[in-house]
Amino acid sequence: MAESNGRTATQTGGKYVEPGGEFTRDQRYIATRITVDGRDGYPVEPGRYRLVVSRACPWANRMIIVRRLLGLEEALPMAVAGPTHDARSWTFDLDPGGRDPVLGIERLAEAFFARYPDYDRGITVPAIVDVPTGQVVTNDYAQMTLDLSTEWGAYHREGAPQLYPEHLRAEIDEVNAVVFADVNNGVYRCGFAGSQEAYDKAYRRLFDRLDWLSDRLANQRYLVGDTITEADVRLFTTLARFDPVYHGHFKCNRQKLSEMPVLWAYARDLFTTPGFGDTIDFDHIKRHYYEVHRDINPTGVVPLGPDLVNWLSPHGREALGGRPFGDGTPPPPPPPGEQVPPEHTPIG
Repeated sequence: MAESNGRTATQTGGKYVEPGGEFTRDQRYIATRITVDGRDGYPVEPGRYRLVVSRACPWANRMIIVRRLLGLEEALPMAVAGPTHDARSWTFDLDPGGRDPVLGIERLAEAFFARYPDYDRGITVPAIVDVPTGQVVTNDYAQMTLDLSTEWGAYHREGAPQLYPEHLRAEIDEVNAVVFADVNNGVYRCGFAGSQEAYDKAYRRLFDRLDWLSDRLANQRYLVGDTITEADVRLFTTLARFDPVYHGHFKCNRQKLSEMPVLWAYARDLFTTPGFGDTIDFDHIKRHYYEVHRDINPTGVVPLGPDLVNWLSPHGREALGGRPFGDGTPPPPPPPGEQVPPEHTPIG
């Protein structure tokens, strides 16, 4: 999504901080769902829709990971927007001619306005677009990953893991709620705080929750149960961005992730699990935050660090047991055209 309160801001001089106040995320998303029964007018249909993401965005990164783990690459093709945007939304500047080859558009906003000509909310990723009409279907990122698990099951790969198993859903939902409030969104409340008081409050809340997560994960390999679930996906995308961006850019600097032993080992365990680290583009991540948030980083200078090689150091989490994919299997390597450039990741 646009890394603000939901609305894109200008790349030069964009406003993300509300002076004197707390950051409040605009959560008015398009709640249309793609379901087996098509009750909202959009039935599950392989090849009909196009998932639009940016690898820079943690919310979009969730969709990339879940899509990979479940093997939905062919059923739900993906378009990758560039890492930066301006006031008129995400652009397809990575594609030849700056235009998505399937949707034929230059900006994601065109799909939003095709459905809602007077749309006045955030032009955000991830978004799913109906290819035949060129209209956006949904950008409700929290529901989108769950629907990939529960509504797209007929098109999951053989050996796909159960990321949202029915008997664990209540606990997963509970963990997701506090992780979103205090960590996923908590880093933004630090970074976009408009007063010392707002920042102090957000900072303490963030690190209190990180300490709670460290305690929870000290003796269990995954957040809920003994396999990877939706809860791990949602925490991971924030942890992956912590040292490159949130520690410095957002002033979340009590400690680096690499100085929090349990969470650092947990993050490295997931990073080296197929479907997780191979979706992370550290170059896009840093370029987005440091180039777009000009009211925080006026120069737009992107830092060269941190060194990423330590992501591949031994984590020792296997000793806690657990079965990453349960009764399933790891996903195959990313398909051609979806690999992260090797210079943007230590995996390369």
